[in-house]
Amino acid sequence: MTKINLFIIILLFSSCSIELFRNNTENEKEDSVDIAHFTSIESEKLGFPFSDATIVDNIIYVSGQVGNFPGTTELISGGIGPETTQALNNIKSILNQIGSSADNIFKCLCMLSDIDDYSEMNKAYRMFFEESEKPSRSTFAGSGLALNAKIEIECWAVNK
Repeated sequence: MTKINLFIIILLFSSCSIELFRNNTENEKEDSVDIAHFTSIESEKLGFPFSDATIVDNIIYVSGQVGNFPGTTELISGGIGPETTQALNNIKSILNQIGSSADNIFKCLCMLSDIDDYSEMNKAYRMFFEESEKPSRSTFAGSGLALNAKIEIECWAVNK
């Protein structure tokens, strides 16, 4: 009798294990993530070791952009205001090439080379986003931004 009970218990547990494994396999298929990388023709010319954007499911992560003219390492002249505007225009261009738009940006990270540029940066930044549609944002200052820029901005946007 003990051998029969043990056999029944083992049989019950083994069928549970198979069912659990089968369910996990189905969930893994449902939980798969689509990842795509985008690099513009202008950026390809520069040979930087990163994509302009990575798209994970329906979220676009735009790499940090500085105020350079697309396809060059030349920064726009005029200081923090023009550099901010150019960086945001570069982001807008990337999003448009992917098929999204700047209207879909929901988060920005602004990195300044000098915190004293904060208020001037804000003036240019405000001009880019409608007052009612401003994305959330973080800003900090550090040193040594790419191309010796005064600002670098990265953004997250919905791909729609």
